[in-house]
Amino acid sequence: MIAQQYPSHLLERAVQEFSKLPGIGRKTALRLVLHMLRQPNSDVDQFAEAISKMKHEVKYCRSCHNISDTELCPICSDSRRDATTICVVENIQDVMAIENTQQFHGLYHVLGGLISPMDGIGPANLEIESLVDRVGEGSVKEVILALSSTMEGDTTNFYIFRKLAATGVAVSIIARGIAVGNELEYTDEVTLGRSILNRTPFEG
Repeated sequence: MIAQQYPSHLLERAVQEFSKLPGIGRKTALRLVLHMLRQPNSDVDQFAEAISKMKHEVKYCRSCHNISDTELCPICSDSRRDATTICVVENIQDVMAIENTQQFHGLYHVLGGLISPMDGIGPANLEIESLVDRVGEGSVKEVILALSSTMEGDTTNFYIFRKLAATGVAVSIIARGIAVGNELEYTDEVTLGRSILNRTPFEG
């Protein structure tokens, strides 16, 4: 039998749960748990309720698949946004990163990942068909591919370009001011903003 590492089984379990979070090791998890233990019960209850409520009640926008509290996210429902331009991104963090640049005023489409055969992720696992459907409605004039400069990103770019070829919509790609291999969410706002503004036609 493995000896108990902490003086309380409840503490041990809490540390195990916190250490499941990305980038959180057992030492950091222990520090967080001990911090929570020192807080008033009401604060800890509010923390737990916020996490539980988010998990059970958060929605995904029926149009762009961004997270939302309603069926249609605030961006898609904003009449001031340019509905003729769609920026395709890998994940929700990328939407936040581009919004922080304040350089893009169109709509988004969140794929939910990138094509990666090595990881068993194919086109059917992503929101690509729903993108084709949106473009097929006829109001979209330009699709901007804002995916990471990686092999998976380039593969996904090319697949989407081929899928949209028959629609006649203009397909562009963000300028490669972003270093090859970098993920979009970690790019500084100035570089990312310039990359959106200086996008170029995608040539396959």
